[in-house]
Amino acid sequence: MARMTAARAAVEILKREGVTDAFGVPGAAINPFYAALKASGGIAHTLARHVEGASHMAEGYTRTHPGNIGVCIGTSGPAGTDMITGLYSATGDSIPILCITGQAPTAVIHKEDFQAVDIASIAKPVTKMAVTVLEAAQVPGVFQQAFHLMRSSRPGPVLIDLPIDVQLTEIEFDPETYEPLPVYKPAATRAQIEKAVTLLNESERPLIVAGGGVINADAAELLVEFAELTGTPVVPTLMGWGILPDDHELNAGMVGLQTSHRYGNATFLESDFVLGIGNRWANRHTGKLDVYTAGRKFVHVDIEPTQIGKIFAPDYGIASDAKAALELFVEVARELKAAGKLPDRGAWAASAQERKATLQRRTHFDDIPIKPQRVYEEMNKAFGPETRYVSTIGLSQIAGAQMLHVYRPRHWINCGQAGPLGWTIPAALGVAKADPEASVVALSGDYDFQFMLEELAVGAQHKIPYVHVLVNNSYLGLIRQAQRAFDIDFQVNLEFENINAPELGVYGVDHVKVAEGLGCKAIRVTDPAELGAAFEQAKKLAAQYRVPVVVEAILERVTNISMSTTNDIGNVVEFEEIATEPGHAPTSIKTLKV
Repeated sequence: MARMTAARAAVEILKREGVTDAFGVPGAAINPFYAALKASGGIAHTLARHVEGASHMAEGYTRTHPGNIGVCIGTSGPAGTDMITGLYSATGDSIPILCITGQAPTAVIHKEDFQAVDIASIAKPVTKMAVTVLEAAQVPGVFQQAFHLMRSSRPGPVLIDLPIDVQLTEIEFDPETYEPLPVYKPAATRAQIEKAVTLLNESERPLIVAGGGVINADAAELLVEFAELTGTPVVPTLMGWGILPDDHELNAGMVGLQTSHRYGNATFLESDFVLGIGNRWANRHTGKLDVYTAGRKFVHVDIEPTQIGKIFAPDYGIASDAKAALELFVEVARELKAAGKLPDRGAWAASAQERKATLQRRTHFDDIPIKPQRVYEEMNKAFGPETRYVSTIGLSQIAGAQMLHVYRPRHWINCGQAGPLGWTIPAALGVAKADPEASVVALSGDYDFQFMLEELAVGAQHKIPYVHVLVNNSYLGLIRQAQRAFDIDFQVNLEFENINAPELGVYGVDHVKVAEGLGCKAIRVTDPAELGAAFEQAKKLAAQYRVPVVVEAILERVTNISMSTTNDIGNVVEFEEIATEPGHAPTSIKTLKV
């Protein structure tokens, strides 16, 4: 048997579980693990500027390719507490990441030793497992179990806390005979799928709601095949956006209170049956449940049994991994089609496309300062179907989801449930690290951008290029819009006159200087006619210098983006004028029909 430190055993297990990259910040209590990482080799490490940033880099890394598991490493005390937001974000979106922390020696953990905190207890509510390993001999088993849990059932994050003396203790461990534990995923039965298809066939106007679980299961192609076999239009959720291309004839558009399309909501309200696969009926998708559920039957397929019936009771529920279920859905649908027993959904699918051609929002404005809608129009022109978009929260993300186009799975990488400000920069770095040849484009408002902008230096140091579109109105725009209901505009205004940049007027922070000071390139745009050239220049600069490139668009101070003010998907307010002629929405999926 080989003899090695527990820290070295942990590193060897990471490699045998498929880990090739890690993100983190070293410190005294985790240095033995870093020493093992260096001695073992084989795992590239990206040094973050903030441990929360490292956790979001790990998230972005996981979300980029099927099977990826991002690893985040930090020392004891505040490093672990800094990771909590990343763990919460990951657990909310069913994203497996592994956070590894150092800890004070076992003998003094409960003696108020320097940076000794019960991080396992703090992390438990936002992980599948959080454990402080007190016996060195348990380290291999704990890491083996961690990967098993992260991959099994509903995916999610794990935190492993390693006291420094545990890391340094030598144990018997043979890396050559190590094997990962089998992954468990519930699978639907043929009888369950036949019943679900029967319910679908009995309906006249069915829809499929395709959630992030389909992407997690790498089952997008199966879902598209099932939709095509049955002629059923598909509503992707925000986390499922890209499962089928936006221009697919069965893409009915997104539904919801905010990140939705006019035509998506209209088609949903005409439906009489909904098959939800790998989705969780998020409240900003459904809005008022009485409106969402009225007049339609529901079948819900989800990998987590307790998710079924959690928001509302479906007419039929199936606990299954999305891929396992869709393999049977396709099998059953093929047989029924061959037997001529599938209804013709042509007219219903055509009606959804008719709405897509008539219910559109205007994007073309020539105003100065720039209206945000124009930014997304120009992004559609500049960035092609291979683009991986990364965003988190705010009016920028909501408007982006309403107006951008996505064509492939994992090409809209979004923090859906938690929505922490500051997520976008580190997540984009994780995405670009996972797919170095990709066209990665991040989208932020000014406050999201400012939360963790120090992570831009990580991109400069490690040569991780991407383009970051920054829409700046010097406002907490989404919160300002929400405050309308309270008739206030309070503590959301970020404007000030920067004595070092008088040319900015009241827009305050000079993001160009800050980005350049962190080793990146930046372009400021004040005229909408110059956006296209700026995006092209940004792509060239990123390729030339191999650093993040920021394109800052100076927006009008106040814009109200389309959303419901009554929690009702049938009552979304269009604050701006809608498209009434083709030139108003020149990059829409379908040319406006008037």
